[in-house]
Amino acid sequence: MRVVAGKYRSRQLKSVDSHLTRSTTDKNKENLFNMIGPYFDGGVCLDLFSGSGGLGIEALSRGIDKLYCVDKQYKAFATIKENIKSLKIEDVTEVYKMDYQKALQLFAQENLKFDLVFLDPPYGMKINQEIIQYMAHHHMLQNNCVIIIEDLIEEVIEIKTPFVLKKQQSYGITTLQIIEYKE
Repeated sequence: MRVVAGKYRSRQLKSVDSHLTRSTTDKNKENLFNMIGPYFDGGVCLDLFSGSGGLGIEALSRGIDKLYCVDKQYKAFATIKENIKSLKIEDVTEVYKMDYQKALQLFAQENLKFDLVFLDPPYGMKINQEIIQYMAHHHMLQNNCVIIIEDLIEEVIEIKTPFVLKKQQSYGITTLQIIEYKE
């Protein structure tokens, strides 16, 4: 696994040595960023189920200013820390080993607002709708915030105001939804 483009292009990233996480392939990462960017003019990113941190690190490489990574699994947390240290991006990255609900509550209390959000929870949890509603209700999304949701095809969420579906793409058993938040 590597950083595909930007400031840290071609730098190798470690993947999580666990069956509990699934890494986004370099090809899928490149396709995703071509759909949403491919580059950013600053902003704050949340990678809520980070795994190795690859998606958030890719966003940093492509111009995001600040990255928040969250994963409750220790192996994932340790891998994210290793990847961040190897790229020397500790000053622009915060890593949390905690449950997504506790992380969202903490970020709401700290009045954090995000410009880009990655939601790629373990399959079968059916929590993406709840997460985006919580974030909107607690004013955690900047206007025009882009939210990327990867989940099983049968778990595609219904998009309602204040969200707008920008693109939806299926890959085998999974679907990628790109949503924009409109105040």
